Amino acid sequence: MAAAAGLRAFRAKVPDWLRRGRCVPLAAGFCSRGPAGAGQPEPGSRLTSSRQRDGIRNIVLSNPKRRNALSLAMLKSLQSDILHEAESKDLKVIIISAEGPVFSSGHDLKELTDEQGPEYHTEVFQTCSEVMMLIQNHPVPVIAMVNGLATAAGCQLVASCDIAVASDKSSFATPGVNIGLFCSTPGVALGRAVPRKVALEMLFTGEPISAQEALLHGLLSRVVPAEQLEEETMRIARKIASLSRPVVSLGKAAFYKQVHQDLRTAYHLASQTMVDNVALQDGQEGIKAFIQKRKPVWSH
Repeated sequence: MAAAAGLRAFRAKVPDWLRRGRCVPLAAGFCSRGPAGAGQPEPGSRLTSSRQRDGIRNIVLSNPKRRNALSLAMLKSLQSDILHEAESKDLKVIIISAEGPVFSSGHDLKELTDEQGPEYHTEVFQTCSEVMMLIQNHPVPVIAMVNGLATAAGCQLVASCDIAVASDKSSFATPGVNIGLFCSTPGVALGRAVPRKVALEMLFTGEPISAQEALLHGLLSRVVPAEQLEEETMRIARKIASLSRPVVSLGKAAFYKQVHQDLRTAYHLASQTMVDNVALQDGQEGIKAFIQKRKPVWSH
């Protein structure tokens, strides 16, 4: 009974934005059903790094020797960095990037052999899905900064971000079909980012597309020369960070809520959101600042 009460207390503390997905993301290590030590980093090591300044959190996939594979340990580390103080007023935007020439090669195939078993495989794919949903449900915008190859679940990560900026040398693929493992979960994010026939060609053939093709089809927001990648990504992030967090958060949640609805429902939801926005302190501050021809002073 005590355990059940504790679980109810934990759920009561979960913010509304985490409840939008079917699965609630768990803190790293909260529930581990896999074999002891499987998918875990070496003691003292960390597969992602994170730093925050001026409202911008930079999360870096930091395992280039393993092509930044999204192992269970990597996924949990990424999840932890995204969730860390997510409701802090000081956090305005998140950038996800990677060390080395590969943004991410997708799942660690060594974790998907029959030696691990179906329970462990279930945890890998469920955790991955939770991370992807967490990005969409997070209260601040998440930007992918890509400089290299993004394949399978790595491509899924890019497709799941709100904004994606890539260097012109980057490429993207869902090549699982070539090794007998169809990219079904990457297809969820990919199919919502690019036209169906583009997604299916990528999924059925496994062939990569260039950064320019990815931009053309909507997988990317911008493509720039590699030497301008960080500058351009930071320009976008600084602009978002200069704006009202409550307004941006409200707008992000409303966009994803309405985007797959029928037209009438979408307008009904968006109209109510506009009413809610006007009622916000920052909504009124922005309107008054515009009328008074001055810069708004946001609450946070």
